[in-house]
Order: sequence, then structure tokens, then C-alpha cells
Amino acid sequence: MRFDEAYSGKVFIMSRPTFEESKAVIYGMPMDWTVSFRPGSRFGPNRIREASIGLEEYSPYMDKHMEEVAYFDAGDMPLPFGNPQRSIEEIYSYVKRLLEQEKFPLGLGGEHLVSWPIFQAMYEKYPDLKIIHIDAHADLREEYEGEKLSHSTPIRKACELIGPENVYSFGIRSGMREEFQYAKDSGMYMARYEVAKPLAEVLPSLAGQSVYVTTDIDVLDPAFAPGTGTAEAGGISSKELLEAIQLIANSDINVVGADLVEVAPNYDPTEQTTIAASKFVREMLLGWVK
Repeated sequence: MRFDEAYSGKVFIMSRPTFEESKAVIYGMPMDWTVSFRPGSRFGPNRIREASIGLEEYSPYMDKHMEEVAYFDAGDMPLPFGNPQRSIEEIYSYVKRLLEQEKFPLGLGGEHLVSWPIFQAMYEKYPDLKIIHIDAHADLREEYEGEKLSHSTPIRKACELIGPENVYSFGIRSGMREEFQYAKDSGMYMARYEVAKPLAEVLPSLAGQSVYVTTDIDVLDPAFAPGTGTAEAGGISSKELLEAIQLIANSDINVVGADLVEVAPNYDPTEQTTIAASKFVREMLLGWVK
């Protein structure tokens, strides 16, 4: 798939007309082949784009206008329906090519398994890679009912790839007992229930490091984001996630890429989930793309 051609569908608000003049590239990964509860996250990327039409182009959080960041919306990847292995290979190759052209990749999911091939491509380019993981779920399973390619496994795979001491999870409030025990024994960092406060404490230790940020929309309480496949009560507010994005933007870490996953719009007729997601994407672009 070529990502340097104009996308004929809906694009995120104020996307640049050409790939060449962009610093960041938004791309969609419409995949929900391995979800364990409710499918539908493959429709997330396009609905986030649609919701962006209602955004203001100025962010009072970052005190920046979207015209100040050059980004290109490359549209959704044409992933092979129902084939997780081939889809993973396609995503890996796609992100690898983006990195070769010095672009900041900002992916829209899709289920959380889509982050796994991104981790692989990022680690090849940035051997000092750290991962900030914001989520309701630990995602530390080795497999789900015998399937190793599952949306419940990407953070375990990340730990095995870059070392658990380089993985930092926030907002976690759901998982198997074995997952929480693995986090405790392995040396990875896991903050339960909260995001902003523990993140503020950790960020100084990551100064100067290359950091990839993966965010699952279900870190939000279902009151703020009902449109997701595996909603978990007891989550954070939209305000706290915005605060976390701002904390990262104002830190001394080097954010090298990011994704926002698990938006499943069909479960939210009010569209508050996609509206919130589009705002988070705006803040990531303005705060994290240097």
C-alpha cells in the first residue's frame, strides 16, 4: 500500500494535502479479528476522522493551532479481513516505511493487537525504546484460549521484546491474577486505576529517552467512552486523560510515535467516544510532534 498519495475518503481536520510536507502521518488500522467480547473497532478510525470536523483548530491546552503542525492523513490500511498474521505483517511493513522516511506515526485502531507490530518496527529504529501504555487492561496474557495473537497479549509481547523494565502501564484495573503477578515479578511498572498522578512521577526518569505511547480508549470510564469493545467500570475521566497527554507534551521525553485504539463507535449512539477520541488525537499532534 502506498501512503504518499492523497486519500479519497474523509481525513482528519486540517490534514496537509501531501505526504512530503508532513512531519507526522495519521493512519488507520481497521482490524478487530481477535477481540474477545464485542467487535466493531475496525470502524473506529473513520469515525474519529468524521468527529474531528467538530473540533476547534486551536487547543487551549497546548496553546497551539493545528496549522502549526504538518501532518498527513494517509487513510486506512486495506488489511486482509479475518487474517491477524497477515494484518500484523502489513502493519509492520507500513510503519517501518514511515520511520525510514522520518515520519512520526500516529495510528488509529482497531483492536490493541495492532500495536504489537508497531512496537517491533519502533524498536528496530530506537534500540533505547520505552513504552508508555495507558489502558484499563493489563494485556499481559501469553494467549487467550489458546490463541497467541490476541488483543489481550500486546503488552506481554512488548515486555518480551524490549524488557519489562522498559514498559510503563497506567490506569490498569482489569486482568487475570497471573497478569498482575507477572507485572510484580518481572520489574515492569504498573500503576493501577490512575494515570495522571503516577505518570507525573515517572516522566522525569524517562527524560531524554525514546518513548512510544499506546492508549486504549477503554482506560476511560464507560460514562465517558461507552463506545469500546471491552468497557470496564471504574475508569478515569476525559479530563484526566487530557491532563496525561499534556504532562507528556511538557516533559523532556522524546515521543517517537503513538496510537489510540479500541474505539468501537457502534456501541455509542451519542458519539461521545469518537468526539473525545478526536480531541485526544488533536492534543497528541499538537503536543507530541516536535
